[in-house]
Amino acid sequence: MTAPLKALIIDDEIQLRRLLRLALEGRGYAVVEADNGTRGLAAAVVHQPEIILLDLGLPDLDGVEVLKRLREWSDTPVLVLSVRDQEAIKVEALENGADDYVTKPFSTAELLARLSVIQRRRRTNEEPVLQLGAVTIDLANREVALKGKPIHLTPIEYHLLRLLARHAGRVLTQKQILTSIWGPGAADQAQYLRVYITHLRRKMEGSGVEIRNEPRIGYRLVGPAGNL
Repeated sequence: MTAPLKALIIDDEIQLRRLLRLALEGRGYAVVEADNGTRGLAAAVVHQPEIILLDLGLPDLDGVEVLKRLREWSDTPVLVLSVRDQEAIKVEALENGADDYVTKPFSTAELLARLSVIQRRRRTNEEPVLQLGAVTIDLANREVALKGKPIHLTPIEYHLLRLLARHAGRVLTQKQILTSIWGPGAADQAQYLRVYITHLRRKMEGSGVEIRNEPRIGYRLVGPAGNL
């Protein structure tokens, strides 16, 4: 019998932990809880979870600091829990290794959908061919097709699409995208990115794939049902 996946919840709100436990156990997860950052880090070492749900507003350690310490030794997917007025902190969390975030208050349906996207992305990230809606990306041959017909992308457009596709469903910050495509010196050149996003969106019309703007944060590639 296959052991259930383990989820670690790091949050100081007991009511929210109970809600998350119910939702996760309903999906077959074995759940471990921690009520502060220090206990959460210790639990991550002991239990080696497959997914971590991390609140940014912890009583002892800043949630981003917890994330930084986790990323020193672990690549376990982390879903950040945040409140609406924390855009700058969301960006910082994403740039320090968070896989995605949900904004409080959130529905359990949204939470579970985000977890499904993270798990699916982890399983498919190294596949040589990515299928996104009607778009096929052949990573080995650097070819892109829309509904079976090749589409021409400039080298920058191709690298941008590949980056977004490999993280489909996840928000990438503007800084993450700019430094990945143009290098560290372009971290503040948001206009570069807006121009190429516009070009790429035009070429992807009719594909069922959307490059969605996340205001003040970055971009997310989503499919016909809202997620990939």
